[in-house]
Amino acid sequence: MKINPRYYIRYKGVNAFFTGLTVGTVFTIYAVLDPSIFSLGGIFLAVGMLVVANFYEKILNLRSFYLISLLVEWVMLGLVVWYLLYPYGVTTALLVYLGYQVTFIFGSYLVRAETLFLHRKAILSRLDMAKQIGYLAGMLVSWLFYKVLVWGWQIEDHAKQVYALHWLLLITEILIIWLLFRSFQKVKD
Repeated sequence: MKINPRYYIRYKGVNAFFTGLTVGTVFTIYAVLDPSIFSLGGIFLAVGMLVVANFYEKILNLRSFYLISLLVEWVMLGLVVWYLLYPYGVTTALLVYLGYQVTFIFGSYLVRAETLFLHRKAILSRLDMAKQIGYLAGMLVSWLFYKVLVWGWQIEDHAKQVYALHWLLLITEILIIWLLFRSFQKVKD
């Protein structure tokens, strides 16, 4: 297996676009949660990151990098679909928060692996630029999306706005998974 840098850079750019889109959603989704949940979630995250770091020796390989990246994206797709089916309430907020925490556990690992497997300076530079451009574009699109909902359709309820945005998140996450598949190629012997 090898990484196709051209598709991988696109994958990370669209992934960052997704992140930019979601920036404002969590305030609405998490509004029903008790603040102590975030402390507990932070503890869970730190312990999880310690566990993952403990296994770097075994999982810092291209196959694990691909599988963990895929796991993270499938979790995100599951969260988006769940939210579209069951948008409001404590259970959904807890699941979304837990899902994000699970994906964040692998954050340091994914950055380390990315640097190891895409070690050329020019590729890393283009990768980081794609991430920042994607993130900025996602925030801009989400801002415009919310404004269109208010100005064009008079939808001012934040929960309805966040729900509507999840349809765009669904399309974006499907594209992300497709680009991830394209990013990793099997090598013929």
